[in-house]
Parts: sequence; structure tokens; C-alpha cells
Amino acid sequence: MNRKIGILAGLYCVIAVTLGVSVNGQPTVSDKRNVAAFNTISREEVEMLIADVARTNPEAIKRFAEDPKMKKVQLEDLKQLLAFASQAQKEGLTKVPTNHQELDNIRSEVAALNYDREVNKDKGPMPPLGYITENQVKEFWEPSNPEHEADFQKFMDAKVTVLKEGNPQMKDREISEEEKTQARDFFAKVEIYEKEYNDKVAAGRLPKAFQDKVDLQVKLQQAQFLARIYSEKVAEKAKVTDEDIAKYLAEHPEFNTAEKKAKANEILKRVKAGEDFAALANEFSEDPGNKNPPQGGIYKDVTKGKMVAPFEQAALALESGQVAPNVVETDFGYHIIKLEKKGLDSEQKEVYDVRHILIATTYKEPENHDGVDIPVKSYVRSKLETEKEKQVLDEIIASNNIKVPEDFTVPKVADAKVTKKPPLRKKRPVKKSR
Repeated sequence: MNRKIGILAGLYCVIAVTLGVSVNGQPTVSDKRNVAAFNTISREEVEMLIADVARTNPEAIKRFAEDPKMKKVQLEDLKQLLAFASQAQKEGLTKVPTNHQELDNIRSEVAALNYDREVNKDKGPMPPLGYITENQVKEFWEPSNPEHEADFQKFMDAKVTVLKEGNPQMKDREISEEEKTQARDFFAKVEIYEKEYNDKVAAGRLPKAFQDKVDLQVKLQQAQFLARIYSEKVAEKAKVTDEDIAKYLAEHPEFNTAEKKAKANEILKRVKAGEDFAALANEFSEDPGNKNPPQGGIYKDVTKGKMVAPFEQAALALESGQVAPNVVETDFGYHIIKLEKKGLDSEQKEVYDVRHILIATTYKEPENHDGVDIPVKSYVRSKLETEKEKQVLDEIIASNNIKVPEDFTVPKVADAKVTKKPPLRKKRPVKKSR
């Protein structure tokens, strides 16, 4: 269960600038503020969110306003985000030390970076936190502030933990001295500006609207962090087993492939009786790669490892000119296979020429007119996963009393060009995905 965060929440991310890697927040050191409740977002907060996105991405808001389906999807994504975060909080994930520091740090980062933009908005361009001077950073690390060194070490320990847990490729990577220096500089600057922000809030010197905006960003980014953690648990709950698929197929005779298997066996008999393989392939094969013009079912110079395993194992078990004695089943259907030749190419890699006749067992969703045919088992797995995900999500939303308003104002924006993505190209069903 790994849906992307929608436009409403996703465009509110603050990009992390430590260790040369962008992540959702970083752990900090002190328990600066309690974590908010995540189960509700108000109409005013949604409108504030949309207004802010409209300034940075008017095209997205234009599509959001004009497309009811898109609006519904975005609101569902927002519900899911809040539901996962709320459930994570309920199950105590916010109390795990590393997570707790991460949540604190998200608040620190959001406050510091927004404060930076607010107080320096009339000045010239500068990188984030760039107006903090070297002298300010140097003063932050003065020996008279020994707690900062201890805090930074906790920051680094937690930061590395979060980074490695979220990215398995980083598991064995050591953090370089240069990255530590960058992190140290970033940590100091965030702490400096967060303190200024908190002092001005306490003194009533910052507009309430600005504070509300910061609080909303904090809430959404903390929710994203918790949702990412909890989504791993949800994925386990929504797993579909081979037994689930077999049970579904047994209960739905429309997916029964017995007739197709019988047809494949009849064609195999004709091949064994001496009929021309290429002619039969052109007549019966349902492989899209054999159409327009007919190819006689041939695949030439196939590199070993390129085809799906059952197909390739059967083909390479043959000698040149032989036909597999039995129909071979793959996720794409039933194959009659004839090996034409095999050998080594100029790079000494094993290659072969093979003909096949495919009686497909793929499925095309009726409502998806532009989609490609997919293997029945893949379709069923996807269908069951979607149903399980929805069931799990509905239960989490209900148990956490998630409330997202559906009636709110979307500002009008000027016409914007909508970039259309090219349609997906159809793939040959036998080939493995690269």
C-alpha cells in the first residue's frame, strides 16, 4: 500500500538539506512541543493549504477545481494520510525515541525555514537559512553552550537511523566528514532561527495567520513521516497470498482456463502430426508480437534470461528443431514451443531462436479501454490487493474518526497549460520486464 501523497499534502513538503539527501524530516534532540492530533483537518486549514499551493502551482489547482474525480482522489489521499498518522500515534509509534526526535525536528525545520522566508522576503535571493551569518553559527558552538554538542550528537544518531531505515541502500553506508560538517551547519542554523521564531511568537510579534500556516505545515509533514512508517504495517495486512488467488479463481468460473488449455493441446497434436509450425502460429497464436505482419511465432537471438522462466527452461531443454512434448503454462497463457537453434553470440553469451504459439489467458478490464491485456493471476492479485487495502483503510479511517471537509472554496486561477503524458506502449507478453 504505497500510494503517492496527493497534491494537497505533497506540495507542502519542506526539502531537507542535510547529508546531501532529501528525506521527510530529520530527528532532533529535545521534546519541544507535543505532537498534534491527526484525525481532523478543518475547512479553514484546507482553504489555507489550497491558497498556498495556488501561489506555487496554479496549474495543479486549476485541474483540482475543474476535475471532480481528481478532487475526490486528492481528498481520499488526504484522508489516508491522516488515518495512517493517527493510527501510528494510537499505536505508540510517536513515543519511539527516534520517531519522537524526528517529529520534534520536523517542527523545528518547518518553523525555521518559514521564519527565514518571512523575515527575509524583501531581501535578495539566498539559499535557505543563508542570511544566518558565520559569526552567529560560531557563537552557537561556543564552549559556553556545551549542550549543543550533545544535542547534535543525538541529532546525528537519530538522523542516520531514520535515513537507513527509510532507504535500505544506505544501510551499510558511512557518513562522510563533509556530510557531518554540512549537517552540523544546518543543525545550528535551524536551532538559531527556531529560537527566534519561538521568542517572537511568545512576544506576539508574528501574525497569527503566519503561525497557523506553520502549524499546518508541521501537522502535514509530521503526518507524512508517520504515514510512511505505518504504511509498512498496512502493506503486511493487505498482502495477497497464492492461496487467496487460487481460491478466487476457483470461485469465478469466468476465469477458468480449461478450454484454452484444451485448445493449446489440440494445436500441439497438429504440430506433432507434422503440420507446419509457423503456419499454425500465424493462424492461432495470440501473441501481439506475432501480428502485423505475422512472424510465424519466431523470436530471434533471444539472450538467455530474457524470457519468463517456465518458457525459457522448456525451450533450452530442447535440441534444435525439437518441439516441447507438453504445453507450457506461464502467467500469459499456454505455449507450444519449438526451438530452432541455440548457441553463443559474439560476446559468448548464450542465445537462441525459438518459435511459439500462445493461447492467451490474459484479461482486459472492461472499463479500461486503453489498457493492455494482463495475466489473469496478476489481475486477480491486483484486484484482491485493492480490496484488502480499501478494507484496511476504511477500518482505520472509521476507528480514528477521520474528518476531511468536502465543501470548501477553491480560488480561481488563470488558464494554465496541462502537460499530457504520452500513452503507454504495449509490451510483448512473453518478455520479462527490464
